[in-house]
Amino acid sequence: MMKPRVSLVKFQDPYESVRSVIELCDGLAGLKRDDKILIKPNIVSWDFDLPFPPYGVVTTTTVMQALVRVLKEAGFDHLTIGEAPLPNIQVKDKSIFETIGYDKLAKRYGVRLVDFNQEKFEEVDFGSFKLSLAKSVLAADKIINVPVLKTHNQAKVSLGIKNLKGVLNRKSKMFCHGTGEFDLLLTFPRIIEKLPVALTLIDGVYTLEKGPGPTGKAYRKNLLIASRDALACDLVGANVLGYKGEDVPYLRDFAARAGYGLNLGDIDIRGEDVETQREFVDYDWEWTEDDTGPAGFKKRGIGGLAIRKYDNSLCTGCSMQYNPMLILLSSAYKGVPFPNVELVSGKQQMAAAGFEHTILFGHCAVALNQGNSRIKHAIAVKGCPPDMKQFAEILRGEGIVVDEAEYIKYRHYIFNRYKGKEEFDLDHWTL
Repeated sequence: MMKPRVSLVKFQDPYESVRSVIELCDGLAGLKRDDKILIKPNIVSWDFDLPFPPYGVVTTTTVMQALVRVLKEAGFDHLTIGEAPLPNIQVKDKSIFETIGYDKLAKRYGVRLVDFNQEKFEEVDFGSFKLSLAKSVLAADKIINVPVLKTHNQAKVSLGIKNLKGVLNRKSKMFCHGTGEFDLLLTFPRIIEKLPVALTLIDGVYTLEKGPGPTGKAYRKNLLIASRDALACDLVGANVLGYKGEDVPYLRDFAARAGYGLNLGDIDIRGEDVETQREFVDYDWEWTEDDTGPAGFKKRGIGGLAIRKYDNSLCTGCSMQYNPMLILLSSAYKGVPFPNVELVSGKQQMAAAGFEHTILFGHCAVALNQGNSRIKHAIAVKGCPPDMKQFAEILRGEGIVVDEAEYIKYRHYIFNRYKGKEEFDLDHWTL
C-alpha cells in the first residue's frame, strides 16, 4: 500500500509557492479536464461596521488567486468558488465575496461564485443523523478544500475536515453542536464521507492561536500544506500546530473509523521538514478552576459573577457573540461585585442553585432551563444568536450597567495590534 503524500512549501511568491506545493503532492492527479470543480475556502465571518483582522481567520485571496491560475493553466475550466459565511454579513448589497476580491477572480478567470446561504440544500443520510448539504457541493465532480492553518477553541484544530462544515445549511450547522452521540466532534468529521474531496490545500500564510475567530491572536507562518489525502493533510497540519493526531479527538476517531494510523512515519512528506515547522499554538482560553469565568476576570478582581465556560454545544452563532458578551459584562464592573449572577449558555448547561440572578444566554439556554426550580430570577436573553444591543438593554434593565463603547474599543484594540507590523498585510485579501 502506497503511503499518502503530503507536501509542505514555504510561502514566498504566491503563484510559484502554490504551484510547487501542488506539484510536490501530485495534487491534480485525481482531476479530469471536464470535471466540475468546487473550491471551498474558509470564510468564517467578516465585519463591515467594525475593524476586522482576517489574519489566520479567512483564507487569503492571494492563495485563492494562485490556485485558480494554476488550475486554469492546467486546462480546468469548470471552476466554482463556494462558501456559506455567517448570514447577514453584508451591507448595502456589498457581499463579502466582493470585499475580498472574488468578484475580480470571477471576471478574470471565468470562475462561478456561489454563496451557499442563497442556494438550495439537499438532505443527506449519515446513518444515525441527517444533514442538509448545499446542492452546488453535491453537484461537484471534485472538491478542492482550502482551509486555514488555525486552532479552534472547541475542536483544538480547524483544518480541512473541519472546513467542510461550511457546506451545511444553518439548521444542520446548529445540529452539529449537539450533545451525547451528536457532539460536535462526532458529527462534522462525517461530512467528508459524502464529498469528493480531491485535494486539500491548507493556507498557512498566517496561523491563529485560540481560534477560529478574530479574537484569537495571529502569527505569520508562511507555509502551505497540500495532499490528495484529507486525513494525512490534517495530521501534518495538526503536527505543525503542535498537536499529535492522538491529541485531537476527532482526528483520532476519524482515523480509527477509516482504518488509518496516526503516525507521521506512515505518510510520505515532501518539501519542508515537519519538525522544523512545528511550533505549539494554543487553542483554548484560560478559565478559572471553579468555572466562574475567564482567568482575566479573576485577575481584575471581578466577583459576584459566574460565567460557565462554553462547551461544544455552543454553536457558531452564539460563539461569535460570546466574546462581545464577555466584554460587555466586564464593562459593567466598577470595583463593586456583581449581585450574585450566573450565566449559562448552549444546549446542556443547567443553571445552579444559590444565585440571585441567572442569565440565560441564547435560545437554547432559555429553552433548556425553562421551569428550572433552582433559578430565583431568570434574565432571558433570547435570540439565535442573541442580539448584543438587546443584551445590553436587558442587562441595564436589571441594574447591570454595561457600556457598548467598551466593545468598540476592544475591536479596535484587536485590529490595531497588527497595525504597522510588516508581516501582517491586508493586501493578502485583495486583488
